[in-house]
Formats: sequence, C-alpha cells, structure tokens
Amino acid sequence: MNILDKIIAQKHIEVAERSSLVPVKLLEKSPFFEGSVVSMKKYVCDPEKSGIIAEFKRKSPSKGLINGAAAVEAVSIGYMQAGASALSILTDTDFFGGSNADLKEARKFNFCPILRKDFVVDEYQILEAKSIGADCILLIAAALEPARLKELAAFAKSLGLEVLMEVHDGEELERSLCDELDLVGVNNRNLKTFDVSLQTSLDLVDKIPNDFLKISESGISDPATLITLKKAGFDGFLIGENFMKSSRPEQAAYNFIKEYKKLHAKESTVSI
Repeated sequence: MNILDKIIAQKHIEVAERSSLVPVKLLEKSPFFEGSVVSMKKYVCDPEKSGIIAEFKRKSPSKGLINGAAAVEAVSIGYMQAGASALSILTDTDFFGGSNADLKEARKFNFCPILRKDFVVDEYQILEAKSIGADCILLIAAALEPARLKELAAFAKSLGLEVLMEVHDGEELERSLCDELDLVGVNNRNLKTFDVSLQTSLDLVDKIPNDFLKISESGISDPATLITLKKAGFDGFLIGENFMKSSRPEQAAYNFIKEYKKLHAKESTVSI
C-alpha cells in the first residue's frame, strides 16, 4: 500500500465518523455557507499579485514535522502581505497535522481565496469545505475514478466553489479533464513515491487546455524557477514547504516574492 492509498483509506473512515457526528443540516447552518466565494482564478491572474498560492502545512508523510510552532493567524496574514495571490490550508490531521480550525482561523483574518487542501472522496467533505469558509477544493486525479471526480467537481460547482484538479502524469490528465474544473495543477511530487521533479510540470503544461488556469505545485524553492514555469505557460504556483521550513514562513515568503518580482521585472525589460 503506497502513501496515497493509506491516506485515502483513512479518509473514508474519517468521513463516516465525521458525518455521523456532524450532520449535513448542521454544516448548512454555518455562517460561511451562504457567503459568496472569492475567486481563486481571478486572484491568481491578478497582475498586481505574484500568482503564488502560499500553503500552510505543519508536516508531511515524506518530511515528517516541517514546522510545529507556526501560528495560522500570523503566517496567513504575512503571506498575503508578502504578495501571495491566495492561501492553501492543509486540513488533514493524521498525515499533515492540519485541521478545519486552521482554515477557519485563516478565513477570519484574510479576504482572499482559500483552497481547502485535503483528500476529497465524498460530497460530505465538500459541504464541510463550504461550511468552514473555503473558496476552492482540491480533487486528486490519482485518488478518484474519472466519473467520480466529475461528480464531485459538479457538486462543488453547485455550491459555488471553484475546483482545482491535481495530476502528476499525462494519463491522469487525459482521463480526468472535465468541464467542471477551474484550475489544473501539476504536482511535481509523485504522491505514490513522494519523489519530486519539476520536469513533470514542463512535460504537461502544453497538454492542459487553455480553458483552465495552469498551476505548478510542489518542489519549487528558487524564485528563478517561477520565471521558467511562467514562460512555459503556467499561471500560478503552489508553494508551501519552502516557506514552512523557515522559522518565520511569512518572512520567507516575503523574501521569495520580492526576489521573484525583481527577476520578473528584469525579464519584462529584456523582452521589450
């Protein structure tokens, strides 16, 4: 059983437990449920921002504890002040050390799109995402049959949420693309082995139709890489570990984005 399989098996157990404790009717009573969604697509494309979806992640199955001391309030506010376009908040507890409370906390302090980063296998989790203040959900092609992924994406859209589908090879992309998606992310980390290669993004970018926003995810640690990815055709970038491994993730994000903007400005001048 690879890591992804273990996580998905755990999610099915988790959903059964959660839905018995907190019925859908209760989720629908959340003040966030009727609230309007902040568009991830719009913010990622905003030329005033960086295109970076900055992630809050305490630990991971491949790295163990990354940052156990970081506070969601300070980091999320700091990310947005640094020029991030959006936030990604890990809500998985067992494997990533996150919680729904983390996303609620981030929502309290930030008016920006928030991706609920979790392993969605059931409509209940999408209702839950809406009830905690998320604007966008993640659907992982490696974890879902194409027909099921399409169903879940359509359900998210019916609630007004945007959908980011994540793939890590051409086969997943081909079989899982559907009209109900807003953003397509290429995960440079193979979720079965947790190996990382940026070449994955470069190989797949032209295979993603231009109807979708293209996001490169994971393994990005150098601002110059963003220039390469942008030139290749990516609209946005999901970065977490590179910031979170710092004792002050928000400062790491500020330094990274400042350097990226400097490189981007230089690149634009050269192009002219």
